[in-house]
Amino acid sequence: MKVSREAATTARRAFRMCLEGERLNDDKLRKVFKKIGELKPRNYQAILHTLLRLTRLEAARRQVLVESSTPLDSNTTVRVTTGLQEKYGHDLTFEFKVTPELLGGMRIRVGNDVWDGSVKGRLERLSNAF
Repeated sequence: MKVSREAATTARRAFRMCLEGERLNDDKLRKVFKKIGELKPRNYQAILHTLLRLTRLEAARRQVLVESSTPLDSNTTVRVTTGLQEKYGHDLTFEFKVTPELLGGMRIRVGNDVWDGSVKGRLERLSNAF
C-alpha cells in the first residue's frame, strides 16, 4: 500500500501519543485506532496501516529468542532473563529454543540486537577472517 507523507506523519504522531516513556500503552492505542476508524480522516486506511506496522515493530522489539545447543538449566535461565530485563525492561516475552546446530554456547536475539556466543558463530567468524 502506498502511504502518503501526510498519512505517515499522522500515524507517527498518533503512535507517539500512545507511548509512555519508552513503553506502549495498549489502552491509548485502542482508543486511537477506534477514533481514527470513527472519524475516517483523509487517507485513514493508510494511517491505520502505518500505525499497525509501527505497533508490530514495537512488539517485535520486546520479543526475546534464546537459542542454545542443549536445554538450559534453571539457574542459567534465571540469569539470562534477569540480565535482559535489567537492560531492556520487564515487559519482555521470552522464548527458549534448543538448536543443536549451534554446537555449544548460546545465541540471544532481542528485537534487532543479536549476541552470538555459539561455537558455530565463532567458527564462522574465524573462517571469514581467512
